[in-house]
Amino acid sequence: MSNKKKIIIICSMVVLLVAAAYLNVLITKKNTQTVSKTIADEDSTVVSFFTSYRSARDASRQESFMYYDSIINSETASVAAIASAEDKREELVGFTETELVLEGLIKAKGFEDAVVTISTANVNAIVKKNGELDAEDAAQILSVITAETGVTASKVIITPYSV
Repeated sequence: MSNKKKIIIICSMVVLLVAAAYLNVLITKKNTQTVSKTIADEDSTVVSFFTSYRSARDASRQESFMYYDSIINSETASVAAIASAEDKREELVGFTETELVLEGLIKAKGFEDAVVTISTANVNAIVKKNGELDAEDAAQILSVITAETGVTASKVIITPYSV
C-alpha cells in the first residue's frame, strides 16, 4: 500500500474519531440537561428521577456501542483499532451487566431504589431509602459493591437521594 493511501486511511480514521467524540459530547450534554431538569423539577417523583437517570445512562451507552461497532465493522480500520474497540465494547458490556446486578442487589437489601454507574475510575451508587441513609446502610451498600466488583472501597461513591 502506498504512503498516500495510508495517510488517507489514517486521516479518515482521525476524522471518524473526532466526529464520534463530538457526537458523544453533544449527547452527553443533552442527557445531562435532561437529568438536571428532572432533578430541578419540584414536581418530579423519585421514580421519575431514577427512570430518567437510567434512560440517560442507557442512551449514552448506546452511543458508545454504536461508536465501537462502527470501528469494528469499518473496512479501513487497522487491526489494532478493531482490537481496541472490541476490548472497550466488551468492557462496556461487563459494566452494564454488573450495574444491573448491583441495582438489584441493593434493592434486595431493602432500599427503595438505586442506580449504579461503573467506569474505570469509580463505582457510583445513588440510593433512595425511606428516611436517612446512615453509616450502617452505607456499609451494606459498600459491601455489596466491593464483593460484586472487586473494587476497593476508596473507589466507591455512595450518594443518598432524597426528595
